Amino acid sequence: MALIVQKYGGSSVADAASVQRVAARIVATKQAGHDVCVVVSAMGDTTDELLDLAQQVTADPPSREMDILLTAGERISMSLLAMAIDGLGVEARSFTGQQAGVITDAAYGQARIIDVSPSRITATLADGQVAIVAGFQGVNTEANDVTTLGRGGSDTTAVALAAALGADVCEIYSDVDGVFTADPRIVPSARRLGQIGYDVMLEMAASGAKVLMPRCVEYARRFGVPVHVRSSFSDLDGTLVTKEDPMEEPIIAGVAHDRSQAKITLVDVPDVPGKAARIFKVVADAGVNVDMIVQNVSASGTGRTDVSFTLPAADGDAATAALAAVRAEIGYARLAYDDTIGKLSLVGAGMKSNPGVSARLFHALSDAGINIEMISTSEIRLSVVTGAGDLDAAVRAVHTAFDLDSDQDEAVVYGGTGR
Repeated sequence: MALIVQKYGGSSVADAASVQRVAARIVATKQAGHDVCVVVSAMGDTTDELLDLAQQVTADPPSREMDILLTAGERISMSLLAMAIDGLGVEARSFTGQQAGVITDAAYGQARIIDVSPSRITATLADGQVAIVAGFQGVNTEANDVTTLGRGGSDTTAVALAAALGADVCEIYSDVDGVFTADPRIVPSARRLGQIGYDVMLEMAASGAKVLMPRCVEYARRFGVPVHVRSSFSDLDGTLVTKEDPMEEPIIAGVAHDRSQAKITLVDVPDVPGKAARIFKVVADAGVNVDMIVQNVSASGTGRTDVSFTLPAADGDAATAALAAVRAEIGYARLAYDDTIGKLSLVGAGMKSNPGVSARLFHALSDAGINIEMISTSEIRLSVVTGAGDLDAAVRAVHTAFDLDSDQDEAVVYGGTGR
């Protein structure tokens, strides 16, 4: 008998029929002799609908009240799922994040888990019941306020509970059959990976692969929690994310992409010590995370250069406003902002020991007629920025160039979202 934590995404519990189907899967796991703790997201597009509703009421809703509002979605799905399980003859109890002992800091909307005290969950499992926990939420004990964990929060909730409970595995159910070599919505010939290491999965998640969020993978790696990515719409084996095995890691694990970034270029920056430090201190003070950075060689005889960097497009206004305020101090000529870019990342543990990967990537993009605007590398990742309109074609070209295409027709997105 194993202790299993299962997490079901919004597409898996999108309506009453889906809730009943998920309940049947949970009951089957319980009847197989396992203890089961379930983390559930809000149904379908509930969270987006609540966000839209808040914007209709006020253009600037208080962050504390937004967190109280948004936790309603998971409370609905957790209670309905508990009812459905009970209707199948198995006892189940639902818990909010606070009741489940998920303790966070006070950063409304982007809270981080600092502790999990799952005594009520442990007692429920000991009584032979299924525990259902609302994902994406916790409580700041200093203020006793409910908090939400931000994007991918339910995945992080599930892994954190699995670590605190000492679970044998954390199963993440969505509407795809595992982790693929590319987004199945763009590359129908993508291959499913049977196993992948934490580090490679973390790079893929950070580079735009949405099947798992980076915070979830970081937590799993820190506490050694095996994560099994599966689909709630099929019985296929899925993908196991676990400690790296050098014998199992492929040279190239996959191609990830990200449409959510923008690019800022500061033109004609004085090329003297301290300018780059000042630029990125201003950006950091504005609460903006920077991804790729490129500084050109100084133009001959001018002593001036261009500095470009990418950032989340959602932070574009904050970054440009902060930099505009210090234009005279930094001395740049103008600021160019471009939110029509896309980032492609080639990820694999074997890249650092296999020469020719960069040349092969650039050749594939050249043959497809795709221009590269920026380049960034790490030991297990090579990223390039292209125009947003070229991104899909770039992903397909690179995927084929590295022989990642499958002939099994296995890349299916059952619910249409990839989550």
